[in-house]
Amino acid sequence: VNGFKINECDKCVYIKYTLNQEVIVCLCVDDMLIMSKDIANVKATNRMLASKFDIKDLGVADLILGIKIHKTPNGLALSQSHYIQKVLEKFKYLNFKKAKTPTDVNLNLVKNKGESQSQLDYARVFGCLMYVTNCTRTDIACAISKLSRYTSNPNQNHWLAMKIILGYLEDTQNYALHYNKYPAVLEGYSDANWITRSTETKSTSGYVFTIDGGAISWKSSKQTCIARSTMESEFIALDKTGEEAEWLRNFLEDIPHWPKPMAPICIHCNSQAAI
Repeated sequence: VNGFKINECDKCVYIKYTLNQEVIVCLCVDDMLIMSKDIANVKATNRMLASKFDIKDLGVADLILGIKIHKTPNGLALSQSHYIQKVLEKFKYLNFKKAKTPTDVNLNLVKNKGESQSQLDYARVFGCLMYVTNCTRTDIACAISKLSRYTSNPNQNHWLAMKIILGYLEDTQNYALHYNKYPAVLEGYSDANWITRSTETKSTSGYVFTIDGGAISWKSSKQTCIARSTMESEFIALDKTGEEAEWLRNFLEDIPHWPKPMAPICIHCNSQAAI
């Protein structure tokens, strides 16, 4: 429509790429971002959309989907400090204390075989923290992934782990993702832990991709099959990282101004055997 095409990897991204106009439109329900190097292109796109839909122009974006956009001397920074503050205020009755790390490695989390403890409240807190994790806070992804396994029947230990994350966010609520102005370079990092406790049967995979040092994609999850060695668990993690790398490559190939052809994506891994 009007020269825009859909990005096949993400149906919420529309791109217009001609000799005279380069515009990207990102949609999420009733929120929208219009991006271009030329403000005239942004205004023209805005007028076109306003002629067809009832929209409200909020000007230069500084807040989108609960994420603050900060301009810095070196580029941009994305944070959710205000949202995190609201979450901490909402659940302050849990009496959590500030923490320096998002998890306690000595806290053994296993399935609860007894009576559930405040399952509904647990799910409410978890939902808020999951949103923070998915948007800007890569540093709590592993801890949140572990707690996701106990949402149906939490016990005292699961609640303690949840409070540690809340305390960590209180201590680090101003953390942000920073992106600088240097030429864009896409890199990936892959890792896995082999079975660390006798009660576990599957390892955990994790990856993060960055552009100019700022994270753009990340995940921490339990592996779906049982690894027989550290090498095998690392290889399984690399496989998932490779899938994400392929998706990112296909997505970026449609983005205007991204260097063409796509440069090879370097994926870092600390397991020579898996490599």
